[in-house]
Amino acid sequence: MRTGTDRRRGYAAGDARRERILHIATQEFAEHGYRGTSLARVAERAGLSQPGLLHHFRTKEQLLVAVLELRDRRDMERFFAGDETAGGLDLLTALVRVVEHNSRTPELVRLFVVLTSEAVTAGHPARDWARARYARLRAWVADALRRAADAGELRAGLDADATAARIIAIMDGLQTQWLLDPDRIDMPALFRAHVDDLLETLRPHKA
Repeated sequence: MRTGTDRRRGYAAGDARRERILHIATQEFAEHGYRGTSLARVAERAGLSQPGLLHHFRTKEQLLVAVLELRDRRDMERFFAGDETAGGLDLLTALVRVVEHNSRTPELVRLFVVLTSEAVTAGHPARDWARARYARLRAWVADALRRAADAGELRAGLDADATAARIIAIMDGLQTQWLLDPDRIDMPALFRAHVDDLLETLRPHKA
């Protein structure tokens, strides 16, 4: 008969196994994309049979979504204390820290770039995730800019939606250039300079 302690140990072991699967799947998706990643290879690297892997993730699509959601959740916890209502100019400072962190985790950046590039094709399992994520990010950044304008930190009347889209485009574009030429593209410095230039442009005009 299983005791409560036995069950807790079993849950802990299951959680650890799931974390290992997600770590390995992150590497595989980053290197080979969605279509080039094999569940059999993920299972082999995790020391599991394929049925053992499918016990945790029933399909490759489910595994992909879990990997993407884990990355977003960890970034939210690390840089925004899990609070999507954080805003104002503090959000831009936090985005700079995200880029600085990304420069030390090329594997995760590669995962994001590969999968979001693939997701533009119809029927890709990450397409809905990518569209929802970009919509959420644009709305979040735009709301932070509006609050900063309401607080007098930025000039009134700025196009918050367009500005948010440009900020995200700069982040993503720099990631691609950095992955292709990391020795020549200083991603954190370039993004920090963009934010500084943007704030200089958007701050209220002095009388």
